[in-house]
Amino acid sequence: MAEYNFSEIEKKWQEYWKTNETFKAEVDISKPKFYALDMFPYPSGAGLHVGHPLGYIASDIVSRYKRIKGFNVLHPMGFDAFGLPAEQYAIQTGQHPAITTETNIKRYKEQLKNIGFSFDWDKELQTCDPSYYKWTQWIFLQLFNSWYNNESDKAESIESLITTFEKEGNVKVKAVCDENTPFFSDEEWNAFSHNEKQTILLNYRLTYLSETTVNWCPELGTVLSNDEVKEGFSERGGYPVERKLMRQWSMRITAYAEKLLQGLDKIDWSEPLKEMQRNWIGKSIGAEMDVAVEGHDATIRIFTTRIDTVYGLTFMVLAPEHQLVAEITTKEQKETVDAYVSVAKNKSERDRMSNVKAVSGAFTGAYAIHPFSGEKLQIWIADYVLAGYGTGAIMAVPGGDQRDYDFAKHFDLPIKPVYENTDLSEGANPTKEGKVINEGILNGLTYDEAVDTAISFLEEKGIGNAKINYRIRDAIFARQRYWGEPVPIYFKDGLPYPVDAEDLPIILPEIDKYLPTEDGDPPLGRATDFAYTPRGETTAYPLELSTMPGWAGSSWYWYRYMDAHNDKAFVSDEAQSYWKDVDLYIGGSEHATGHLLYSRFWNKFLYDFGLVKEDEPFKKLVNQGMIQGLSQKIYKLGNLGSKEKWLNFMIDGIPTNYQLPEPCHVFVSESAISNFPKNKFTLHHVPIEFVDSHLDIKKYLEWRNDKEFADSVFVTEMGYWRNGNFKYFGESKIEYFKTTSEVEKMSKSKYNVVNPDDIIEKYGADTLRMYEMFLGPLEQFKPWNTHGIDGVFKFLRKTWRLFHDESENFSVSDETPTADEQKVIHKVIKKIQEDIEGLSLNTSVSAMMIAVNELTALKCNKREVLEKLVLILSPFAPHISEELWEQLGHQGSISSAAYPEFDESYLVEASHEYPVSINGKVRAKMAFPLDKNVKEIEAEVLAADIVQKWTEGKPPKKVIIVPGRIINVVV
Repeated sequence: MAEYNFSEIEKKWQEYWKTNETFKAEVDISKPKFYALDMFPYPSGAGLHVGHPLGYIASDIVSRYKRIKGFNVLHPMGFDAFGLPAEQYAIQTGQHPAITTETNIKRYKEQLKNIGFSFDWDKELQTCDPSYYKWTQWIFLQLFNSWYNNESDKAESIESLITTFEKEGNVKVKAVCDENTPFFSDEEWNAFSHNEKQTILLNYRLTYLSETTVNWCPELGTVLSNDEVKEGFSERGGYPVERKLMRQWSMRITAYAEKLLQGLDKIDWSEPLKEMQRNWIGKSIGAEMDVAVEGHDATIRIFTTRIDTVYGLTFMVLAPEHQLVAEITTKEQKETVDAYVSVAKNKSERDRMSNVKAVSGAFTGAYAIHPFSGEKLQIWIADYVLAGYGTGAIMAVPGGDQRDYDFAKHFDLPIKPVYENTDLSEGANPTKEGKVINEGILNGLTYDEAVDTAISFLEEKGIGNAKINYRIRDAIFARQRYWGEPVPIYFKDGLPYPVDAEDLPIILPEIDKYLPTEDGDPPLGRATDFAYTPRGETTAYPLELSTMPGWAGSSWYWYRYMDAHNDKAFVSDEAQSYWKDVDLYIGGSEHATGHLLYSRFWNKFLYDFGLVKEDEPFKKLVNQGMIQGLSQKIYKLGNLGSKEKWLNFMIDGIPTNYQLPEPCHVFVSESAISNFPKNKFTLHHVPIEFVDSHLDIKKYLEWRNDKEFADSVFVTEMGYWRNGNFKYFGESKIEYFKTTSEVEKMSKSKYNVVNPDDIIEKYGADTLRMYEMFLGPLEQFKPWNTHGIDGVFKFLRKTWRLFHDESENFSVSDETPTADEQKVIHKVIKKIQEDIEGLSLNTSVSAMMIAVNELTALKCNKREVLEKLVLILSPFAPHISEELWEQLGHQGSISSAAYPEFDESYLVEASHEYPVSINGKVRAKMAFPLDKNVKEIEAEVLAADIVQKWTEGKPPKKVIIVPGRIINVVV
């Protein structure tokens, strides 16, 4: 048989694609465009494991398919190259993060190219490249120089706002701005000093500086986003994180909350993903209300979605970080309150929101005055109220809210019913049914009537109004670390000013260490002459020392791919007018509320200024599932008491004189653990390469390379292994040591990572690509099992043999295909087309396997059939397809060919194979043309030898023929 030399073939065609720039994408208005995008990776030192390419393979299949369907395809790749891992490595080793990043990117690119992706490498991006982050900085400046006009419902230039202030002040301005923004007339504005004006404008800018509560990680020396904090610790490194008030850059994403919400109705994303974004945005319709504090001039502003329950308000709760806590807390309660605040500030918001069963709080000693009834209400602090949501204060209605109810029960606070016929014996009743009951103006009203009446009361008294609120908070846009984009802002008289766009990029400077300075400044504080001299001035002013967060460079990168080498604009009008938006975006669900929200925000901002053509960047988005690893674990025995007794205990009385050395680690085979108490074991991961049917103990100990483990004992059900020798307890000679397995996330720490390089070396890239699709539906999680890959490899070899004779010669016939051969190929053409369009790529692989088996059985070597087969195979297994396409006599790459047309006529069945039943039991099968006369079918059936045998020659009582289905003879 002809040899399928995958290694030689794959190297040949990967070099061909590179040399000929086969996948380079240029604007071509003669063709329809298709833009396939992968969430670009952060290049870690570990390189790729087999789980990483799953989404890339899927997008590559679609991209290759679209090319041969006549589309002009943009399928780029780049690297999200700034980030904390490289910086942490730099801190530990002193090696510049750029060196680490370059090494990691080189490794990633090598692995990606070996898998045979149709990436346009000419458009490669690296977010740490100054030519790229110049434009990230430029977009930052556009945001800094903008405000959001609620009347026009879009972002506008800050200059237009200044013009309005100069002419009429800000009383009539409807803008998204800080709530403490003062009102002023045009005369007052024009009388303000320059610095006063700049300070006021920060209240309006879409990028601004303010005092903000952040997740501060002292060990990492930086602020972390909410999704970088897990249960009060940093996701990377596991260091403690505390809540801290800091002066930080923020972006006013809240201005776009409604647009972000409405835009979800326009795009083809999964409903669970959309729902995650809706929940994160968290739109609430309700009312705001000012509540007076007894003995203080201050009032507490609260937001509630249930103003109808205001008479059920029995106490107030503030977030521990609320600005009034220190002011209103009495001397008697100060120590208690301070202690509570100290503990609460170190909890992440996620923990505080999710831990609904934990009840804690502290009484401030202060009292509020009920705005409707005039009653005195205790004011408490509790960590279930968040400073960043609403106003950081709530009216507690234990009759209508479960957390308020639990809090009231715990601290013995009053609970009142709100609606008639409510039972509060087992918890809150948040009903809206029936009539409101109280001693005030809402008594006897329905829900709608109570809401309208309560809001009218608030407006008449001047203490509140109807309000739409959003859970989403402005995004903190600064990190106190080195390896990130410099912020293009300098400071003059303590106020921020934008760097001139002509002077971008602000290059990341060299520093001696990657740690904060002795004064506590970020690492950039170590740079010498990190300053900026504005055009027309001679004085150099200090630049911002924080850098941008990791999501900065990934919030617009798809536009740069359209026009990667443009040094005049972030993307040309020609390029984005053609490519417009992303047709298919594939990436992990972990980015649902971070990257995707920020990307949509930046896109909508750019759209407001006419800088991009589409207000939603990603038409269709698919979250690929995770390929999980099959971890191997080993049981380690804990203390059983006396070291001399452990073996006697294990073997149930069979004596042995063996004594354990001190110290000694004891590991027990999975097959022997039933002989021990279950609570005596701990499980430890072992590298999967040391386990086949059993653990290779020698390799395991060599890998540990630890003197402490040199005398380890490995116990099986029939003996034990130590120092290369096996001692048996009885006559049986079973000495294999069994591990236990568990399906988990692939991770270097779990030693269950499978390197795609190893798979490619053994089976080839085409086999890897097809096998990853074959594992299951793209969106589902599925475990990796190397044992199943051999079937895919055999399929490719069988495909290869269709084109070659037994003498290893290429052998294809120009004869006309038979009807059966045409049926096979056209059935699979239709199936593959439907599957790729629907991203059902696992069933595509199965369909091609079936087709190749059928063609092999038919001994088909017809050119007309095999050319079509190669074309539909090419998106999945491009290397073997290119080679066979060339052997078929074609010039150039198969990617420039056309997808075969499907002909329905070949699938129309001309005949049907009937099951023939005699007295209800199937005794034979007979095929007849579908247009054959029923009487003729009956005559042939009764004359058949097999039917004669089972009817014993007796005349039938009845013959039932259902055309195209069954034949039943009754005798």
